[in-house]
Amino acid sequence: MAPAITLAAEAPKLSSANTGFMLIASALVLIMTPGLAFFYGGMVRVKSTLNMLMMSFISMGIVTILWVLYGFSMSFGTDHGSLIGWTGDYLGWTGIDKMDLWPGYTIPVFVFAVFQMMFAIITPALISGALADRVKFSAWALFLVLWATIVYFPVAHWVWGTGGWAFELGVIDFAGGTAVHINAGAAALGVILVIGKRVGFKKDPMRPHSLPLVMLGAGLLWFGWFGFNAGSWLGNDDGVGPLMFVNTQIATGAAMLAWLAYEKIRHGAFTTLGAASGAVAGLVAITPSGGAVSPLGAIAVGAIAGVACAAAVGLKFRFGYDDSLDVVGVHMVGGIVGSLLIGFFASGKGQSDVKGLFYGGGLDQFWKQCAGVFAVLAYSLVASAILAFLLDKTIGMRVTEDEEVSGIDQAEHAETAYDFSGAGGGVAGSVTASALAAAQSKKVDA
Repeated sequence: MAPAITLAAEAPKLSSANTGFMLIASALVLIMTPGLAFFYGGMVRVKSTLNMLMMSFISMGIVTILWVLYGFSMSFGTDHGSLIGWTGDYLGWTGIDKMDLWPGYTIPVFVFAVFQMMFAIITPALISGALADRVKFSAWALFLVLWATIVYFPVAHWVWGTGGWAFELGVIDFAGGTAVHINAGAAALGVILVIGKRVGFKKDPMRPHSLPLVMLGAGLLWFGWFGFNAGSWLGNDDGVGPLMFVNTQIATGAAMLAWLAYEKIRHGAFTTLGAASGAVAGLVAITPSGGAVSPLGAIAVGAIAGVACAAAVGLKFRFGYDDSLDVVGVHMVGGIVGSLLIGFFASGKGQSDVKGLFYGGGLDQFWKQCAGVFAVLAYSLVASAILAFLLDKTIGMRVTEDEEVSGIDQAEHAETAYDFSGAGGGVAGSVTASALAAAQSKKVDA
């Protein structure tokens, strides 16, 4: 009988199923940025609608180019000192062949790179909601370039890159609680502490001008988030991706209900804005934790985040920082809650065998989560504040007070979101409407 031959494990082969799934997931993540634009655009006053939309849309152009040129290399290249990545072949994606597979997986490098590109696009766009009504568009565009380079790309390597210090420590962040939401929320806080409040903050009414637009944006975010979360496992071979998909839905529903219950008890009404914001809070909180917790754990994560974020949005009035659209209250706080609760609700039956306190695992994972959460928070807050300060002292971050009062849309984009003339578009329509109004006024006076 011939001696037995032990064969080495076969190298992964390209999976058309996983590759197709990841391309769909990438498209779902991309649609989240227009969804975010509508969500934020409906929450501002009429005179700032287009600017709010553009602050998200411009990220789709700027960050795409940065990611191809050097961002992917900085985030997922060969580790250097546990702080940054760098691989020459990833610069401009010139050294990547269409059939090269991402190490250890069954999808091409190009597919992994474009999936992560969509994360890089939406993360700085999240910051824009805190800066509504008052930031020069040119300054915002330059801030995007600097922030992505100095903050997002390194932090993505810390959390997800092989060799990154948080990754090696064992910090769990399935799809971006630290790298995306805490990172963006802390950055928002850092910038608004530098540039100051809107004209009329806490004095003038600043209610959302279009709640239907807010609900549309929230719906697109909820839809796209399934790609954001379930896609982050990079395939569906072991059931973890489907678990994340299920937990995403469960936590979001729980958070929305919890926010509305808090709102009814505290303020006496169930609001549409509360429903939309509660859903987003649940999506944020389950993003880092959904691969580690059970469906019952997802209910707990969502409910806790819904109440915590609903309570947190009011802190801006108590402490006087003007977080226009509650980026700090929803994204930073929601990211912190979702990340830290892994230390309590990790079941050991999801993405790894790590167990939280409530499953007999002690507090070991909780302390690891604390290290990741507060390191990212501190770095992003300080670095973002410094960037905002430097830009403000050089090119200036804010529009003039007159431009802010009259409307940033007209000042920065020479457009308005809606035509209120009532007599068709264009100058002629406006003139006709004005003449008609004057004639009617004379009749009334007579």
